Amino acid sequence: MPNKSITIAIICGGLSPEADVSRLSASRITPPLEKHYGKVIHLELDSTLPAELLRHKVDIAFPVAHGPYGEDGRLQGLLDIMGVPYVGSGVTASACSLDKIVTKRVLAKAGIPMAKDRVVYRNEHIEEATLECIEQLGPKVIIKPPCQGSGIGVQFALGYDDLKEKLEAGLKLDERLLVEEFIEGREITAGVLHLEDYTSLPVIEVKTPDNAWYDYLHRYTPGLSNHIIPAKLPKHQYQQVQNIALKAHKALNCLDLSRSDFLVPENGTPIFSELNNLPGMTPTSLYPDGAKHMGIQFEELLCSLINHAMTRFRKQANNGGYWPIPKLKL
Repeated sequence: MPNKSITIAIICGGLSPEADVSRLSASRITPPLEKHYGKVIHLELDSTLPAELLRHKVDIAFPVAHGPYGEDGRLQGLLDIMGVPYVGSGVTASACSLDKIVTKRVLAKAGIPMAKDRVVYRNEHIEEATLECIEQLGPKVIIKPPCQGSGIGVQFALGYDDLKEKLEAGLKLDERLLVEEFIEGREITAGVLHLEDYTSLPVIEVKTPDNAWYDYLHRYTPGLSNHIIPAKLPKHQYQQVQNIALKAHKALNCLDLSRSDFLVPENGTPIFSELNNLPGMTPTSLYPDGAKHMGIQFEELLCSLINHAMTRFRKQANNGGYWPIPKLKL
């Protein structure tokens, strides 16, 4: 149950391109938490964070710092070192999940269906890399920065000249780029709620005006996307999406919550795209909508995540820590 003696730090902002989005998430989750807990504060993900966590005697953190620094294990490592419990996945799961290339390599071992890809590095011969991408993936491809979320930096390319130009521009900003074959399909997403047990949330289809790419503006501008819940998929595809989302969550060792994105062709197996280990909580975010459709109201969702995270950390503390080792004579 909620506890009025608890101090919660909502951690947002920071150096990520998604800092503004994270502040939207923070603003949305604050009022419901303030109703149930004693003190709810916003802390920026910057150099003042350790001192602020100590000054406010924070009992638990709720990170909503999306993207690099907040979602890639760095924040989670800091909180672990400081002994501050937090909502969401740990260091390794966070680091693997944010890196699309690592995610794909891990999940390939689990047999999860994904688009063919080629990683292009800044120090490669660009003409050769472009030709290899087209030979391996076809003339139409999608280019993704490996460690950005919210559709930031994603581009489509058609043919050699277009791909070469976009790779050259992208590699000025990133050391490597993930190039994938283009797959025609519906934009589908499915969440996992992981408390005492695993719960598959309803599958959602994302629709945009004129079938535009679901980019940063469409994600966070009210009215520029429509969430169809439950997605009108054939029963076998619907179940496949939920099963794959759950399998990905487990394979990456995520905790508490995750949301997996898919492209679902007219016929055939859903194609896994990426996993969000710290889904957004903004007014236009998908994860809270999936939970609500299942009958889990936003307030209940947030309190459940807080309470479960605190219980998990309490159990870990009571387990005695590391494996026993012999004492050394120093």
